[in-house]
Amino acid sequence: MKLLIRENKILLAIIAVAVITSLVVIGGRFSVEKENKTYDIILDFNEIKAMAEQSEHDVSWWLREFRKMGITKVGLAEESVVSLMEDEDIPVQGTVMDIIMRDADWEAAYPEDFIRELKAVGYDRYDVLIEAASDEAFDFIAGGVRARYQPENYFIWQGGDGGYIVLNGTAKQTLYSEKYKLMSSIKKGFIEKDEIVSSKLMYVNFGLLPSKVKLVKDAGMEIIPRTASYGGWNDRKYAEAVIESYRELLGKAPEYMIVGGESVIGYDDGIEAALDYIRENNITMGMIEHTTQLRHVLQYGVDEIVRSNGYDAVRVFSVWDYIQYRYRYYGYEGAKEIENTLFRAIVERNIRVIYFKPIKETNDQHTYVTDLDEYKTMFSNLEKRLAEHGIKPGIKASVMEPYTVSLWAKIVMALGCVAAAVLLIRTILPIGRRLKAGLFLLGSLGAAGAYAVTPGYAELIASFAAAVIFPCVAVLFIVRQSKEFADTLDRRERLPKIIGLGVATLACGVAISLLGGVMTAAPISSVNFMLEIDIFRGVKLAQLLPLAFFILAYLAYYGFGAGKKHPGTLEYHDLKDMMNASIKIWMVLLGVVLLGVGYYYIERTGHDSSIQVSSLEMIIRNALEDILLARPRSKEFLFAFPSVIMLAYTSIRRFRLWPVLFGLASVIGMTSVVNTFMHIRTPLYLGFIRTGYSFLFGAVIGIAGILVFEAAHRLYKKLEQRLSTEASG
Repeated sequence: MKLLIRENKILLAIIAVAVITSLVVIGGRFSVEKENKTYDIILDFNEIKAMAEQSEHDVSWWLREFRKMGITKVGLAEESVVSLMEDEDIPVQGTVMDIIMRDADWEAAYPEDFIRELKAVGYDRYDVLIEAASDEAFDFIAGGVRARYQPENYFIWQGGDGGYIVLNGTAKQTLYSEKYKLMSSIKKGFIEKDEIVSSKLMYVNFGLLPSKVKLVKDAGMEIIPRTASYGGWNDRKYAEAVIESYRELLGKAPEYMIVGGESVIGYDDGIEAALDYIRENNITMGMIEHTTQLRHVLQYGVDEIVRSNGYDAVRVFSVWDYIQYRYRYYGYEGAKEIENTLFRAIVERNIRVIYFKPIKETNDQHTYVTDLDEYKTMFSNLEKRLAEHGIKPGIKASVMEPYTVSLWAKIVMALGCVAAAVLLIRTILPIGRRLKAGLFLLGSLGAAGAYAVTPGYAELIASFAAAVIFPCVAVLFIVRQSKEFADTLDRRERLPKIIGLGVATLACGVAISLLGGVMTAAPISSVNFMLEIDIFRGVKLAQLLPLAFFILAYLAYYGFGAGKKHPGTLEYHDLKDMMNASIKIWMVLLGVVLLGVGYYYIERTGHDSSIQVSSLEMIIRNALEDILLARPRSKEFLFAFPSVIMLAYTSIRRFRLWPVLFGLASVIGMTSVVNTFMHIRTPLYLGFIRTGYSFLFGAVIGIAGILVFEAAHRLYKKLEQRLSTEASG
C-alpha cells in the first residue's frame, strides 16, 4: 500500500483536490436544501364536489372543514364542453358533427335559420356543435369563445332561450376509436375500421364559472386556476383573455400556475404572455411529477418559463387515481398508505405542493371515503412526521434558490475522475510512468474539451464517470484486502479479529463509495437537476460496469485456479486460464442463478421497473420509515454490506468459491451507495443518514452471518470426521 501511494502521489493529490472541491459544492447545495422546508396543499374542487355529492354535506361544508385543517387553496378548473355537460345545473350538450351527420334527417332537429346560416359559413365533420339550452349557459360559453378565440375559428347563433356555438375543428384535433375489425359470419376479417368519437375541442376552456368562484371564496379559500390550453386554440389573444378573467374573478394573481392541458397559455405565439404575467405577479410555476416519479409531465412551455424565470418553480405531486384507491391498503387501518405516499413525495423527492384529491374505496373506483376523521388523522400524522425533518406547512411552498455549480469546479472534479481512472488502471495493469502520464494528459484534454464544446453533456459524463470509477475503486480495495488477509493471516484466526477486520474493510469500502457519491452528485447539483428539469442518465449502466470490473479485480489478485504468480496484477494467463477452463454442470447452473439475480437486481433499479415491490417489503419499508429518520436501502443492509464482511471471513478461512459469490454481492453494496446520490432530487442529508443506517445494520447482519457460517462449518467438519471414522472402522 505504501508503495502504491508513493508511486501515485500526484494522482492522489489531484483526486484529493477534486474531492475537496466536490465537498465545497455539496456544502452550497446543503444550504439551499436547508431553506427549502415549506410545503403547501391544494384541493381539487371537482373531486371535492363529487365527494360532497356522496356525503351528507355540501361542498361549502367540506371546504370549510379542510380550511380548519390548515388547507387554504383550491384548484379550480376552467369549464369546457365536457365539464359543463357533467354539471346537472347547466343545460349544455356538445357533439362532433360527424356523429350528428350520421342521422340522415339531422337538419330537422335544429332551427331552420340556424341551419341556413351554418351552411352559409360552412362546416365539416370535424367541427364541434355546442347547444346551450339557456341564456345563462349561452352567455357564458359565447362570451368565453368571443373573448379568447379568433373569429374564423367559431360560428355563434342565438335564438330563443339559448343558442348554438360551432367550433371549427380539423382532423388533427379529432379523437378516434382504435381500429377494430369487422368480421364475416365465419369469423374472418372483412375490413378494418375506426370511428370519430370526440374532439380535443370538447376540452378547450371558456373560463372559470362565477358560481364556483364565489363558493370557494365564501369558504375563505384561495383559488389556483387550472386552465387547459391546446394547440391551434392557444395564441396571445387567448392568453390575454385568460389573464383578464383571472383579474376580474379572482381579484389577485394566483400563487401558482399549474398548467392543465398541453401547454402554457399563449404557447402558439410563444411563452412571452405567460412569462410576463408570471414575472409581474411573482407567480411560482408548478411542475407536475410524472406517475413514474421520473421528471414531470411534459407540458409545452413549462420548462422554458422555469428556466427564463430564474427557476422560480416547485415540484407538484398529484394524487393520481391509483393512489386515491390506497385506502386500508396493505392491511393498514384508514389512509395510512396514502399518508406514506405523501410523506415520501415531500421528504425524498423535493415535492413542495400536494395537489390533493379525496380518498376512494380500494375496490370501488367511484365511491369516496366521506368520513371527515380519516382526513383529519391523515393530515395531522403527515404534519407530525414531516416536522421531524424540519418541514412544515406554510402559506406558500418554499422555492429553491437558483444554485449553480461553477465551470471551474466542474473541470477540477472532472480531472479528479480522470486521475482516479488512471489510478484504477495502474493498480491492476503494469503500466509505466510515461504511459500513466500520457493517459492522464489525454483524459484531461478530453474533459476540458468536452466542457468547452458541450458543457451540458460534459457534466453528465463527469457525473457518470464518478458513479462508475469510485465504486470500482471501493471494489478493488475490498478484493485487495481480502487477498491480503488470506495471504498474511492463519486460516484458524480467532473470530473477534476476523470480525474486526471485516467491519473495518466494510467501513473503508463504504467511505470510498461515499466519496464517489459526492463526486457523482456535485457536478449536477445545480437547481435544474434538483427540480428534475434535467436528469442523470445511465443509472443501470453505472450498476453493471463495476460488476464487470470485479471479475478483472478478482483475477488480478486471486487468479483463476492455482497458477497465480503476481497477485495484484492482471496477467494474460489469468484470462487464458479462465477462458480455457472446463465447464461443469454446477457452473452452468450457478451461472443461470447469478444471471437471474443480476436481471432482478438491474430491473428493480428505478421507478419505471416492470418488477413491483411485494406487499411485505412495502410494509417493512414503511415500518423503517416510521422508526428511523431515513429508511436504509434493503439490498445494502440485508446482503450487500454483510457480504463484504463475509468476503473477509471466507478469504481468511480459505474457502473456495464463497469469496467469489460474496465478492459479487459486495459490488452491489458499493454501487448502491453511489446510486443513492444519483437521485439529485433527494436531499443530501437523507443519503448520508440512509448509508449510515445501512452500514450499522449491515455490520450486525454480517457478524451474525459469520457466527452462523462458522457454526455450520464446524458442524460439517464434525460430521465429515465421524463419517470418515465410521467408514475406516
